[in-house]
Amino acid sequence: MNKELNADLLNPTSIDFCMLDYDCAYIPDNQVRMNYKYVTQASKEFTSSVIARGWRRFGKYFFYPICNGCNECKSIRIDAKNYHPSKSQRKAIKRNANTKIVIQEPTITQSHIDLYNKYHTYKNQHDGWKHRDINQNEYYDNFVDGAYNFGKEVLYIVDDKLVGVDLIDILDDGISSIYFYYDPDYARLSLGTFSLLYQIQLANRLKLPWIYLGYWVDGCKAFAYKENFKPQEILDGFPHISQQPLWEKFDK
Repeated sequence: MNKELNADLLNPTSIDFCMLDYDCAYIPDNQVRMNYKYVTQASKEFTSSVIARGWRRFGKYFFYPICNGCNECKSIRIDAKNYHPSKSQRKAIKRNANTKIVIQEPTITQSHIDLYNKYHTYKNQHDGWKHRDINQNEYYDNFVDGAYNFGKEVLYIVDDKLVGVDLIDILDDGISSIYFYYDPDYARLSLGTFSLLYQIQLANRLKLPWIYLGYWVDGCKAFAYKENFKPQEILDGFPHISQQPLWEKFDK
């Protein structure tokens, strides 16, 4: 580890805090507690290192769970180089033959806000997700601020209409999936699957080995789609920045 990287990793300008416990969205009757680090100027090197150790990023907030008596959230990543799409995934690629893809720095428009709220209203009605409409300030804080030179948005456009937005970080050893939302009126296009296939394609083009998918909770319906992208590796725990993360093959 070089001196510049060492200083950046171990002593970033930050505010560290924990949230009060709240109801877990993944395990009934469980409580969640998150450890946060608000980093005012996060480098690509810092972000790469903490993502590889199980952290996540929303805006300038980096976080991971420290739930009392629970260790069910495991970090998973896709082996992009050795990934081969299934028959159904190849069909998703064909269905999107006319879908336009634009990759750029994260932005905020009324189309973003409207699509985000439409998607979450749909998930509230069909899957019971908690939801209240997001405003422009909240969207900026979560998905635009803190992107610097590594955060990107991938826009999916059909007939000149924005139908999907994928927020990602392009890091030193892979792509970190931050968040994806889409227009439920275009569910036939399987945009969630297609967006991950595009991430894998992009990682291979950039010679990056991993797609960091966030957390896996065994038996959780919200994470079931992650099983469809193998080979994968899993990380148990959240090692300190001075420790090497011990990723292992995941054959769930």
